[in-house]
Amino acid sequence: MMAAFGSAINRRRRYTLLPLPDQCRNAPTARRVNYEVPLFRSPEEFMARARSRTSPRLNREASRLAALSQSLNRSGSRVEDRYWEAQLGETIARMLRQGQDGPLESALDHLAQHDMGAYEVLIEQAETLSESMQVEKNGTTYDVLLVVAPIAAWTRYTIPTGPIPAPAQQALLAQLHGHVLAQDARVALLPNLVSIDQMPRTFAETWQWLHRLAARALGAQTAWPVLNTEVETANMLADTRYLVAAVGVPQGTPIFRWQEHPEDAAASRDACLEQWVAQAQPTLAALLPGCGLECLLPDAYYVSNRDADRRVRPLSLRAAVTWLEGAVNLPPAQLRAVVAGCGESRIDEYRIGFTARTSNDVYYGCVWPLYGREDDAPTDEGEPDAVDEIAALLKEFGVGEVRRIPGMLPPEYCEDCGAPHFPNPLGELVHAELPEDAEASPSHFH
Repeated sequence: MMAAFGSAINRRRRYTLLPLPDQCRNAPTARRVNYEVPLFRSPEEFMARARSRTSPRLNREASRLAALSQSLNRSGSRVEDRYWEAQLGETIARMLRQGQDGPLESALDHLAQHDMGAYEVLIEQAETLSESMQVEKNGTTYDVLLVVAPIAAWTRYTIPTGPIPAPAQQALLAQLHGHVLAQDARVALLPNLVSIDQMPRTFAETWQWLHRLAARALGAQTAWPVLNTEVETANMLADTRYLVAAVGVPQGTPIFRWQEHPEDAAASRDACLEQWVAQAQPTLAALLPGCGLECLLPDAYYVSNRDADRRVRPLSLRAAVTWLEGAVNLPPAQLRAVVAGCGESRIDEYRIGFTARTSNDVYYGCVWPLYGREDDAPTDEGEPDAVDEIAALLKEFGVGEVRRIPGMLPPEYCEDCGAPHFPNPLGELVHAELPEDAEASPSHFH
């Protein structure tokens, strides 16, 4: 289940869980739960979570990528770095142009198992070359960056996607120019508010989005990027929507406002975020009716996605508690949350099962994935760990009882519908099942 979108491609999905109307044959009274798969940044994440579908034998292109990445990782000077970077960049760029992600995935898979330092080098280069480029137009060379502005949203209703009306596009562009981007930036804003399902799933697809939007940012009337429609956007209680843009500036000049005056506190990242939230949120709220919103700082494609992944985790818990209050008529004080660490060789994620305080039946569940070094034990005694953070949030949201299952449980899934199993108070992983008279899924906001 973990390799649903490929082995190492940096396209991550939310772990926010939502019952849907379909019934699971293995749990007759349960609504099917839709869950999603994160993508990976660090070697530790990849090693712990990826279940690669690529061949264990490296072909010629994958072997070259692995060898170049290892050479760059072992370089002893910046001069040598530049040589290996050029060689590696040329090889990756050719694969991106040809839409060949297979060798890149194979090399990442191999390096994650055998050379973590080289893995970091290769994924850094793949990200850089698929989210940024240089292009010449009318004698001027431009640096172009693929940028996303994430909006974390939570609701009892369906979180919308779709076309952005022209007045809203104009307002958002004005707010980007006024509060986030550098003075000379040229921008092409995708005219759709998109979900993660609609965005690129491979490095090559990301490269294609970058090039189409870059051309428009520099004045060409090329086609817009094609949204992914193979998978229907899931109804989620908490999820992220994205504004996507390409930003071009003359080579070597700032892209973001905070680069122009690094000594000016009024132009810092924090100040830019504060101004972006104040000015853009009313426009975004109109695009997302019935939703609570949290606007994140627009930034480079991959780093913004990672920030959004982390931010949506607490929102998922909040949305679950709020939704359960209406779905099963239980106020938060009458809910119990059971938290269990799950993994194969170490804890990769925490699963939270929600029950009534008077019952062991799991009504609903959320998964809290661990990223990077979060699965490391705290270095200082008394320092809170992930479970402490989860428990504090649940208490803040009013949940009456939080119970932790000691040790580590295997990450079990339903063989029929693929839904994760969640812990009950007895320490068992079970299928989440709503009562038959419960509200099955969120409705559209009217």
